[in-house]
Amino acid sequence: MSKRKAETDNPNADFCDFLMELANYEKNVTRTMHKYNAYRKAAGVLAKHPVRIQNGADAKKLDGIGEKISLKIDEFLKTGKLQKLEKIRTDDTSVAINELTKITGIGPAAAQKFVEEGIMSVDDLRKHTDKLNHHQRIGLKHYEDFEERIPREEMIKIKDFVISEMLVIDAKYKAEVCGSFRRGAASSGDIDFLLTHPDFTSTSKAMPELLKHLVRKLEKCSFITDTLSLGNSKFMGVCRLPDDKDLDRNPHKYRRIDIRLLPCDQYPCALLYFTGSDVFNKNMRQTAADGGFILNEFCLRPLGSTGVPGEALPVNEERDVFDYLGMEYREPKDRTA
Repeated sequence: MSKRKAETDNPNADFCDFLMELANYEKNVTRTMHKYNAYRKAAGVLAKHPVRIQNGADAKKLDGIGEKISLKIDEFLKTGKLQKLEKIRTDDTSVAINELTKITGIGPAAAQKFVEEGIMSVDDLRKHTDKLNHHQRIGLKHYEDFEERIPREEMIKIKDFVISEMLVIDAKYKAEVCGSFRRGAASSGDIDFLLTHPDFTSTSKAMPELLKHLVRKLEKCSFITDTLSLGNSKFMGVCRLPDDKDLDRNPHKYRRIDIRLLPCDQYPCALLYFTGSDVFNKNMRQTAADGGFILNEFCLRPLGSTGVPGEALPVNEERDVFDYLGMEYREPKDRTA
């Protein structure tokens, strides 16, 4: 998935901004993942809260926001800034690591290594491309485009283009774009397709050609421009919509795209999982566990009296999972929390 910060169009956007900045610091610099997850979760909760938070005590009433984050909200409301963030922003190493990790293919460890070698910015990195692997070179090549979010209108064009090319190969293919796009977001960080075919099941032999045929077709029409990796079940790469009459006025940008192939009997659970949101998935998995099931991105299985999972239950569509768990069905646009 993309490293770009999620769009925040809500009364608490300023809180979300500083929480995500703290989250990225903990992930990229200190590598303290439990703090990263806490800040990220709090930002997600606030992003969906419809009214302005007035103080830390107000924030603490929301699930996922504890004492430490509520104190930071009070500090920010009182002073307009956070002392911790001010210190981070003046630390050259922290700034450099955070900047370098914005490039797809460069994680915290690689960024730390580059900084130790004196590479402190994206511009510095462009002078040392010999140090980069294939993935990182492509990330650097398209850095500016990847930093820009993809408008929903463009996401729809991309989806329609891929599906139209896919159906030329075989009308039995099925595909969907997941993530925030499927939940109705106004923009997305990247494109995540789930792909399946009725001939491919979890009990049949592997059918990597289903994915590779589609990738080759999209390469042939110059939609896929770069390949980061291509395995039996997942493609990671770069795409760009073909030129059109409006190109001179509004040229298409390069976008990150992933295509994941799944057996048709696992497709509904995967569609549910990869649509998200993270909070919704967590809550649904907990509901499953409370009801004596195990739910993951592949299947739903009952737990026997000994605690051993049974055979996967038949799931033909997402709605079946809700029915098994005794939950009211929620449309993708209603799965933000």
